[in-house]
Amino acid sequence: MSPIISRNLTVVLAQVGLLATASWSLTGCGQAGPLDEKLESHAQAIVTEEADEAGVTEDLGDDDEACSGEEPTFTSREIVRDLSFPMRIVWGPDGYLWLTERTAKRVVRVRPEDGLQKTAITIPEAFQSGGQDGLLALALHPDLLKHRGKDYVYVSFTYNVAADPAVDRRTKIRRYTYNRATETLGSPVDVITGLPGSDDHNSARLLFGPDGKLYYTIGDQGNNQFARMCNPNRAQELPTAAEVAAHDWSKYVGKILRLNVDGSIPKDNPKIDGVRSHIYSYGHRNAQGLTFGRGDKLYANEHGPKSDDELNLIQAGKNYGWPYVAGYKDDQAYTYDNWSASSPTPCNELSWSDFAPPPSVPRQLESAFSHPDFKEPLLTFYTVPNDYVFFDWACGFSQYICWPTIAPSSLHYYPAGHGIRGWGHSLLMTSLKKGAVYQVKLSPNGKSVEGEPTVLFQTTNRYRDLAMSPDRKTFYIITDTTGNTSGPTGGVTTVLDNPGAILEFKYTTSH
Repeated sequence: MSPIISRNLTVVLAQVGLLATASWSLTGCGQAGPLDEKLESHAQAIVTEEADEAGVTEDLGDDDEACSGEEPTFTSREIVRDLSFPMRIVWGPDGYLWLTERTAKRVVRVRPEDGLQKTAITIPEAFQSGGQDGLLALALHPDLLKHRGKDYVYVSFTYNVAADPAVDRRTKIRRYTYNRATETLGSPVDVITGLPGSDDHNSARLLFGPDGKLYYTIGDQGNNQFARMCNPNRAQELPTAAEVAAHDWSKYVGKILRLNVDGSIPKDNPKIDGVRSHIYSYGHRNAQGLTFGRGDKLYANEHGPKSDDELNLIQAGKNYGWPYVAGYKDDQAYTYDNWSASSPTPCNELSWSDFAPPPSVPRQLESAFSHPDFKEPLLTFYTVPNDYVFFDWACGFSQYICWPTIAPSSLHYYPAGHGIRGWGHSLLMTSLKKGAVYQVKLSPNGKSVEGEPTVLFQTTNRYRDLAMSPDRKTFYIITDTTGNTSGPTGGVTTVLDNPGAILEFKYTTSH
């Protein structure tokens, strides 16, 4: 696949940086899929009807009628700005947008009509140092505000277990109870503590599955690169039975976890190397997106190194290759350079390089890795040949912006039926580097993708996450407060159109 996707894309920006009406051209509507079950407004995409292996078997939804040549149009506006690094956004059953602010350590509810903000809680013990730590994940219990005694909201955050001024990060998942009268969160209950924490690659996606379990992603902590280059990458390491019994979760880095709502280990979790733990899958680099699709299939996306961002179909007990494999196991533009094993020159005497590690650093081709449970991605963004030139003068000292990656930051399933025509049974992922949403059409059985991704809603911003209205025709996107991006013009810039904002894209019509 080409490193660049070309699409008919039009974005009109107001002079003050606020968004005006925009229109996008969609292609690849394809064959209609089965009608997915209607979602709760605040839930993740949990659907139950399955397409058979041969193709389509069910009735069609409104959005999956023939749509060749139709061009959905959207009005767009900025609801609020100057949020403090919003990390996660969810549509709530109260009609508010719920979000976490990573650096302000707040859970905030925002009324989409007028941007009214209400702080549900501030968590001072969340540790934030200027990296990627702080208040992270957010998940609303499916029974929130349903008068079932489960008005629960779950968050994750990093905290420091060392005495000041030392820093030793851990991560915990905590449950709060929502008080309808005061519109605040209280009664904290720690679900699980002592999870790995870092200033880099925390991942931190938390959601309820259709099985009522909690799913949570933990990245490789940014080990084996930059300032953490001498820390071994442990995404392939698995805990022993003794470590699990001792609640030693240190080997949970680079993993997707599956937990009971009280933090215990589900009895039907996979046994991996003979040990049952919270680990559902492993070999992940930085999986910031996680969502369920048709037939309870679980999808994740994750950041690649200099190429090969991944879209994965997650299966219990499977190994997704990192750090031995990035993208497909094809020996293209990637080797595993193990800085922590440098010899005879120790790692702490070396200077980091993204392009040419010194001879003392062991290098391993992807083809040297073999594992019976290895799974390749459904799609990469993007696979490039060995002779690809990663240095681009257009990006100066911020070379990573010009690399053939999109930096996927969230993932959401768009079901079939009662939505926008042609969008049914697809995945939507936000991009930090491109300030865009990428739409990936799934095959009827959800085990592969169809055609090339479509680029939507592109602006000069860093898109962190999105939420959908109950009718799935309005999209709310949160943006980073600062950072580098390319936006629609290429190159690199730190001047964002809508820093720390919630952007609304409302579907108007197809013509």
